[in-house]
Amino acid sequence: MLLSHGGEPSPTGGPVARWSVEQVLALAPDEASRKAGTRLGAAGPWTGTGRDAAGAVWGLCTGSGSTPYRTVIDTTGPAYSCSCPSRKFPCKHALGLLLLLASDESAFRPGEPADWAAPWVESRRERAAEKGGPAAGGDTARGPADPAAARKRAERRAERVTGGAQELERRLADLLRGGLAATDRSGYGLWEETAARMVDAQAPGLAARVRELAAITGSGPGWPVRLLEECGLLHLLDTAWLGRERLPGPLAATVRTRVGLPVSAEGAPVRDHWLVLAQYDTPDGKIVARRIWLYGRESGRTALLLSFGAAGRPPAQALPVGATIDAELTPYPGGGQLRAELGEQFGAMAPAGPPPGVAAATAPAVYGDALREDPWLDAWPVILRDVVPVPAKDGWQVADAGADSALPIAPAALSRPGLWKLVALSGGGPVTVFGEIGHRGFDPFAAWDPGEAKEGGRTTGGSIVQLV
Repeated sequence: MLLSHGGEPSPTGGPVARWSVEQVLALAPDEASRKAGTRLGAAGPWTGTGRDAAGAVWGLCTGSGSTPYRTVIDTTGPAYSCSCPSRKFPCKHALGLLLLLASDESAFRPGEPADWAAPWVESRRERAAEKGGPAAGGDTARGPADPAAARKRAERRAERVTGGAQELERRLADLLRGGLAATDRSGYGLWEETAARMVDAQAPGLAARVRELAAITGSGPGWPVRLLEECGLLHLLDTAWLGRERLPGPLAATVRTRVGLPVSAEGAPVRDHWLVLAQYDTPDGKIVARRIWLYGRESGRTALLLSFGAAGRPPAQALPVGATIDAELTPYPGGGQLRAELGEQFGAMAPAGPPPGVAAATAPAVYGDALREDPWLDAWPVILRDVVPVPAKDGWQVADAGADSALPIAPAALSRPGLWKLVALSGGGPVTVFGEIGHRGFDPFAAWDPGEAKEGGRTTGGSIVQLV
């Protein structure tokens, strides 16, 4: 793969934005390339890796032959050059090198391009100079893609997603005409083939929802009703995408996120003293997703920091649970604006007690309000105050200590050790618990030791316990 692809030749000079794992995976031409690139996203196969201040990265990847493949990338284009015979752009080696860069910049030696990479890099920069790009040493910050080229790529991808949504609508109609009760005889292959078509259409969000449908047929009595409900939500998402031009801005952004299009943080930064509520990792094949939940002491907002690690590497972003940081967060677009990007931090971290919460009886209304902004929400973060974990007929629930109301604990939490930590921490008394409430119940993520003293109605202490 000796030809470059995508973007205009980049200029030398200004600072270059760092690629995220999401952005890299969005470049993959197909699912096979995405999986193969992910396997090469660790430092093991690579030698001679380096990067320069203008956005070039390079490395040698060990392959099946005696000579390693030479891969060099201009991240500001983006553009790629690799000595492998692949005709896919980018090839798996380029994807792997970018994934390694996104998850571990320390694996790349800063400096001038290697002798074998320098001619290609210099050639691109000469073409940039001929096209009137900024002079070397300029102070214009550049992102990972040329705006015009990025817009064209986004338009092409939107067309593919539209084709996928239209095909999915036809398949859902065929499914309903044939009768939902007969789908359990079709096996998993029916769903996997449909999901693969959505991956080809570059709509991973639709593909994930189709795969979730496959598990419903074996979920016990009443599964046709549950399957109909989920098919209805999938139909709603399809039609929302096809009519996205008529939607309000925040809802249209939510739809783009739900079908799987990458988005960037673009809201007004919010400075606050953010309490780190919980942090946990979720494996997804070779990718590890890390979720960090924050609560703004002054704003009362809950925010989610989402980061990724490639090929078994833990994500680089980590914050101590229970600490408070004075920092700016930039929200992502979409209903609720939960997800955010961590910006500048001010001062040192400090320990803190539990935040204020709501009664268990109020929590369903909080979830209901969030559903108005995003109808596809499975759950919504909430902090419950003064609740007691108690056994129920079919599992466990958290009950209001001073009222006759309770929430069932979600099935996913019943098999985790965190449930017994919560029970032990409570000891039959009220605790403050953070988690998510949804149509399956309440899923606890963290709780605070109830044994702290209180002065003037304010919590003065209390250690936090992770439950996930």
